[in-house]
Amino acid sequence: MKEAVTRALSGAIYITLLILSLYWQHALAALFFVFGIICLAEFKKLINLKDFYPFIIFTILYFVFGYWSTIITTTHGFDEAIQILHVITIFVQLFLIKDLFSEKTIPLFSSKRYLITTFYLSSAFVFLILIANFKHEFTPLLLLGTFILIWINDTFAYLVGKNFGKQKLFPSISPKKTVEGFLGGLFFSCVASYFIAKFTNTLDSTYWLILAIIVSVFGTLGDLIESKFKRQAKVKDSGVIMPGHGGLLDRLDSIIFAAPFIYLFLRIVTYVS
Repeated sequence: MKEAVTRALSGAIYITLLILSLYWQHALAALFFVFGIICLAEFKKLINLKDFYPFIIFTILYFVFGYWSTIITTTHGFDEAIQILHVITIFVQLFLIKDLFSEKTIPLFSSKRYLITTFYLSSAFVFLILIANFKHEFTPLLLLGTFILIWINDTFAYLVGKNFGKQKLFPSISPKKTVEGFLGGLFFSCVASYFIAKFTNTLDSTYWLILAIIVSVFGTLGDLIESKFKRQAKVKDSGVIMPGHGGLLDRLDSIIFAAPFIYLFLRIVTYVS
């Protein structure tokens, strides 16, 4: 009982900080910068990377491509640079998906550790900010909607999996995840997408439905990939900053991995509109 209360309180603080920051774009940018530093510190421990350089790279990427999007008045050259970062990020993440299914352990030779910290984790926080400032307009409900989809997917994947799950989804990495749980999370995310579309007035219901599928699929992959990193490091949680939950990376792993794919879909929507 005490553990459940602790878990609820730390989760409530995390959600409250996020929602309050949505009222001012600079507060959101500051919050995600802090979140990024914490997640990077936790991830460096998982992959046994002791250098300080990843923090410098993260700070440069975040302020040049993320925070800058909240204050620029011209997009000349900016969008092209973002596209390059976007392509490299998705390329690296696709390789992580490949490693998830094809390798017993994710290769962590020196150069790959820097690639992963940069384009798996650091650039993800850039895309979270870009989602909130899509088309250079502060649209916090767009970002909040994606977080709600993540929360609903995770919650119902757990509830459905716990009560009805029989077929293991990826037993070698996450024994508790089931196919039934994944489908349950996907179903309820799709249902929630209708209400998000109705009450946020950001995208139409069809686009939110597609986003729900993207969030469920890539969010689950992100969770599995982080679980594989933790299994390689022989730890249960990425950290201890959130009592009852583990590390901050444990709470953000799904949205971190899904963010570049969400941003890709939003760019496609803009292109075809």
